[in-house]
Amino acid sequence: MLGILMMSTSATAEDDVYQKPSAFIAETFGGATPKAGVVDLTKERQAAIKALIGRPYGAARVRYWTDGKKTAWILEEIGKTKPITTGYVVSGGKIASVKVLIYRESHGWEVRQPFFTKQFRDASLKEDGKLTAPIDNIAGATLSTRALTKMAKLALYLDQHR
Repeated sequence: MLGILMMSTSATAEDDVYQKPSAFIAETFGGATPKAGVVDLTKERQAAIKALIGRPYGAARVRYWTDGKKTAWILEEIGKTKPITTGYVVSGGKIASVKVLIYRESHGWEVRQPFFTKQFRDASLKEDGKLTAPIDNIAGATLSTRALTKMAKLALYLDQHR
């Protein structure tokens, strides 16, 4: 059972649910859901996160799942006005995959498409807090693009501190 994630990952009738978070975790780990771990967001970590994504993250701790080889993170970030729930898989300090799970905005849904999410594959976090891969924007989805990019950086940062 996934339990409570960081913010509210419950979906409403107007939300586009592409995959339930529990199904994302099961798919990531071949049908088996490993035990979850937690990264506590201490004051020091929140300060580092603020430098990385422009603000502290809205949670005291972030849950992740691991099989010892890879980790899965379910994170949320506001696009324009509503949260986007996205799953990130990190392996060897690099993004292995990205999947938009729940999209709540009226525009920018194209960020869920594989042509966009595959840009993150093999990206890692540089010392200056930027991704090693350039992420191309989608016209009309600038804020959603930024949200997914911030979450990718956050997933990589959290993976280093688990």
